[in-house]
Amino acid sequence: MGDRFQAIQQHLLPTGLLYSTYERRLLASLDRSRLPRHVAVMADGNRRWARLNAPDGTLTAGYQAGAQRLGEFASWCDEVGIEIVTLWVLSPYNLDRGEDEVGPLLDVIVSLVESLGQAGKWKVQLVGALDLLPAATAQALRDASQSTAENTGMHINLAVSYAGRQELRDAFRSLLAHEASKGTTLEELAKTVEIDMISDHLYTAGQPDPDLIIRTSGEQRLSDFLIWQSAHSEFYFHEALWPDFRRVDFLRAIRSFAQRERRYGR
Repeated sequence: MGDRFQAIQQHLLPTGLLYSTYERRLLASLDRSRLPRHVAVMADGNRRWARLNAPDGTLTAGYQAGAQRLGEFASWCDEVGIEIVTLWVLSPYNLDRGEDEVGPLLDVIVSLVESLGQAGKWKVQLVGALDLLPAATAQALRDASQSTAENTGMHINLAVSYAGRQELRDAFRSLLAHEASKGTTLEELAKTVEIDMISDHLYTAGQPDPDLIIRTSGEQRLSDFLIWQSAHSEFYFHEALWPDFRRVDFLRAIRSFAQRERRYGR
């Protein structure tokens, strides 16, 4: 058994060295003047990964593996100098899956926010409808986020109970309430409303829109994610299930972005 294990190690070692060397070359070759400021990720495939890899198919194992990879992803972004990262971890539609699945998933998300805060350098902002979550979970998320308020490093948006149409609804409600407080009539607002006025009431108000959106698991659709902010985003789709998404895959995505000519609809 020992000889067999040693043979396996000797067989795998060159591959590990090759990947490590390739990663370093990719990192060194990146054009730092063309990096995205804001990267968003649709971390898709955790449930499928669990069914394929967890010994008993427990979905919680997939969520835990996915959360660990999200933490690593944040570190990769910080390493290359990304300023803002948006991580989508839960949509309102996911809350319909049943307590046996949703409860453990929410626990994993709380642990993720706490671990991101424990890095001691990143500012974590929650974006989404926290009022749809159990009160204790929402408060735990707010507490973990608040503990990072004074951090000045990379900004992380954690999209929890997030949906793009819901965000637009909330933005319009906020805009209407704001204008009404100033005495603006609906007729006046209809004539004067501008795009920037709407942007100022989004969950991500004040932030640059994502330059690059990454989606894993082979899916090639937006699925109600950042539908306003993604108007001019570049997309990168990858076949890997999210827990299998590697640092080398991330660096390839960044390289692909840097090689593109952005037209902004022109």
